[in-house]
Amino acid sequence: MANFYTDNESLKHYLNHPQMEKIVALKERNFADAETYDYAPQDYADAQDSYDKVLEIVGEICGDVIAPNAEDVDHTGPRVENNRVIYAEGTKKNLDACRKAGLMGMAMPRRLGGLNFPITPYIMAADIVSRADAGFENLWGLQDCAETIYEFADEDQKQRYIPRVCAGETMSMDLTEPDAGSDLQSVMLKASQKEDGSWVLNGVKRFITNGDADIHLVLARSEEGTKDGRGLSMFIYDKRNGGVNVRRIENKMGIKGSPTCELTYKDAPAELVGSRKLGLIKYVMALMNGARLGIAAQSVGLSEAAFREALVYAQERKQFGKEIINFPAVAEMLSVMKAKLDASRALLYACTRFVDMYKVYDDIAKERKLELEEKKEAKEYSRLADAFTPLAKGMTSEFANQNAYDCIQIHGGSGFMKDYACERIYRDARITSIYEGTTQLQVVAAIRHVSTGTYTNWINKALEAECKPEDQDVKATLQLMAQQFNDAVQAVMGVESTEYHDFMARRLVEMAGYTVMGLLLLEDTTRNDAFRRSMNVFVKMGQAEVAKHADFIANFRPEQIEEYKF
Repeated sequence: MANFYTDNESLKHYLNHPQMEKIVALKERNFADAETYDYAPQDYADAQDSYDKVLEIVGEICGDVIAPNAEDVDHTGPRVENNRVIYAEGTKKNLDACRKAGLMGMAMPRRLGGLNFPITPYIMAADIVSRADAGFENLWGLQDCAETIYEFADEDQKQRYIPRVCAGETMSMDLTEPDAGSDLQSVMLKASQKEDGSWVLNGVKRFITNGDADIHLVLARSEEGTKDGRGLSMFIYDKRNGGVNVRRIENKMGIKGSPTCELTYKDAPAELVGSRKLGLIKYVMALMNGARLGIAAQSVGLSEAAFREALVYAQERKQFGKEIINFPAVAEMLSVMKAKLDASRALLYACTRFVDMYKVYDDIAKERKLELEEKKEAKEYSRLADAFTPLAKGMTSEFANQNAYDCIQIHGGSGFMKDYACERIYRDARITSIYEGTTQLQVVAAIRHVSTGTYTNWINKALEAECKPEDQDVKATLQLMAQQFNDAVQAVMGVESTEYHDFMARRLVEMAGYTVMGLLLLEDTTRNDAFRRSMNVFVKMGQAEVAKHADFIANFRPEQIEEYKF
């Protein structure tokens, strides 16, 4: 009996992070639900026990059901019949197991049928599911769309739709179109209001994950004559009402169990969510941040899968009379893979804690007026979540691709064959740095927090923390990296050229990323010696990367940008 939660001690380390006690107390409103629901926790220890037990169920289903189905799902995939998606048999079994275990709507309030989990343990479940099958995580993880309904829909819509998600119905977010990929301001799917006040949708959507879902969140143009984001609104479409057909499923490189659909809308009945004109400006931005956090979890799960496949193969495969793990070249690759994995997970869960804090304050603000200190804290965590989300999505997805690449390299020729899981992991990982905003777009989102000092302020505060005596050299290296980062920021921002700033943005964001992740691993090592090896390896690697970027910036003249143009 495999269990993808209990076999990974890192997960419990982050579940028991000191900040979780405050998050849980706020989320549970000091455990007031215990008076109404017999399954609600009575205190922090009870809540942690509940998270632990549910994650153990997730781990068991992933180890015994989802992972064993992954290869068959990848080979067969979904299909379209009569304009409807038919899932692969393994996908149906996966969904059935998750529904029976009550693993849908995990983060939703109990009054709406959910488990009222904070974001952190929910994302932990996504991490575990992704290790088992990244394609299936796309279906299971879209339950996160219910968060958007909870945040912005009216009470009647919450009552009608969220319990359905918690009961196991699937969701999708229908954003992109043939002529509007990352540029969502160009969305042209038309929303028309009828005389009775109801809405209908007409047009085409493309690259829609789980496009034949039960409940859709749809970005559509509601304002006649507009061409930018100010003319877009958000709508709920219920599959029961008809009007949307699946034209085709894309034939993808990876995540093949997840149907990526082209949809046609023909007078499809829909409901407006929130206010008109705020679809992209407010609601999709919140939706995308949640989705990007989910992709970071998917990336970490894939990194975990890649590392474990590589480690087992290296321990078993013999060449020249000894296991290949004993060759320095292979051992180094494995140690770097593990360091990237641990650094990715550290960044992911730092980000989820920031998201947890600001979201719970936003939710409390709907019930009562926040105290001045609470408002300040909510604002600070909102800023940190805004800064760390693109950093997490960008860095973890790039590391997932690198780990998947190295996993195949360690397998050698065998890794190129479909007999080994690493070939599927490699294909699945490739999309993580593309969808929900490419790595390049994550840089665009993150660079603002370089120039405004969000990362610098966090780094300086982290450097004030105590560490163990044996890790003082590592801390000194991180202080040097922080100084090189700050010097590079000053050098770049001192040049009055937006083009130059844009050109150097990736380097600055990566410098911030390596420094932040190194500091997070130092914090983890202070709490748990098990992270020391990864910390040492990652900080050495990060030191080299930061120095490389610092040298490039110091020796680059702005006019040399012309050499990089075509």
